[in-house]
Amino acid sequence: MNRVQEIRKERCLTQDKLASEVGISRKYLSNVERQLAVPSVELAFRISNALAVDIDKVFFDVPNVVTSEYPKPMKFIDLFCGIGGFRYASGRAFKNLGIEGECVFSSDIDKYAQEAYAANFGEKPVGDITKVDEKSIPDFDILFGGFPCQAFSICGLMKGFEDKTRGTLFFDIARILKEKQPQAFVLENVKNLASHDGGRTLQTILETLRDELGYHVDYHLLNALDFGLPQKRERIIIVGSKKPFKMDWNFDVRHKKTLDDILEKNVDKKHYASPEIVAKRKAMHTPKTTPSIWHENKSGNVSSYPYSCALRAGASYNYLLVNGERRLTPREMLRLQGFPDDFKIVVSDCQTRKQAGNAIPIDMVSMVMERFIPMAF
Repeated sequence: MNRVQEIRKERCLTQDKLASEVGISRKYLSNVERQLAVPSVELAFRISNALAVDIDKVFFDVPNVVTSEYPKPMKFIDLFCGIGGFRYASGRAFKNLGIEGECVFSSDIDKYAQEAYAANFGEKPVGDITKVDEKSIPDFDILFGGFPCQAFSICGLMKGFEDKTRGTLFFDIARILKEKQPQAFVLENVKNLASHDGGRTLQTILETLRDELGYHVDYHLLNALDFGLPQKRERIIIVGSKKPFKMDWNFDVRHKKTLDDILEKNVDKKHYASPEIVAKRKAMHTPKTTPSIWHENKSGNVSSYPYSCALRAGASYNYLLVNGERRLTPREMLRLQGFPDDFKIVVSDCQTRKQAGNAIPIDMVSMVMERFIPMAF
């Protein structure tokens, strides 16, 4: 197996350019990328050198039969944990895989998220991760984290990721991985990570994880809509393991929730717009389906769908409208992210809406974990 094509694209190289640098035809390179040709060891080294990636991260063998030995328990840390989306996602995956999981460390800087996390999991996350000494974190097997997307400032003496990513929150993930050397990680980020700073942000992240920290890495853009949640929410998932793996990102999800499963039946009047505003909206727009979530943009134009557009931490409350009549309730927003109804809401509606907007799509991430973890261990 090889990852020539995906790494070539990460490097923004055309097939013609890479083939020229290696000294082979574009057609032969295409066959290598499609797994139709197996290059000699010498040629594999030339391709890897041209891509500036260790050969074992480009070309590798994956056994036909995956045999996994899981730690007992599987210890994990939950960084930028928010209200526990990764905690729920891993719990579902672990249960389906027959794994006993144990969270040994969690962290989030937001005090309201800490409060909600503590109410639901019985432990208060540590605060600012930038102030946590990586050596003080307990040993663990797998790291979870949905970190903010920040531009990197490449400066200094170019001593690897410590220069390239310092001052960003990815730096804290990298320094913890370097110190603790866990077997695997699962990271989540916004769709725009792929194009952020002209693609350099994602490239630096992948180079750090693969080249400097020694992980086999893969990533993919996924949509919560395809995983049974009625919310169009596209997110990049990055997975990595010390062990070579070939991830299949195609998922067959047969049981999908609809808005009927999400929307509450008895909703407080405070969530409804005035009859005058509702009448004005309905005069402007007629939905094709009911129930529907209406999306009203800044210009006042309205469109509607049998699902929700992506929740946001700040603005979802105002631009997403149920049947054009009311705003989503905090519970509905949590349901759109896959949180169970026994999740305790212990902070204000305002803070809960923000937390839901910052959370991960639990159903999507849990399915990724369930497929990835057996390959990683």
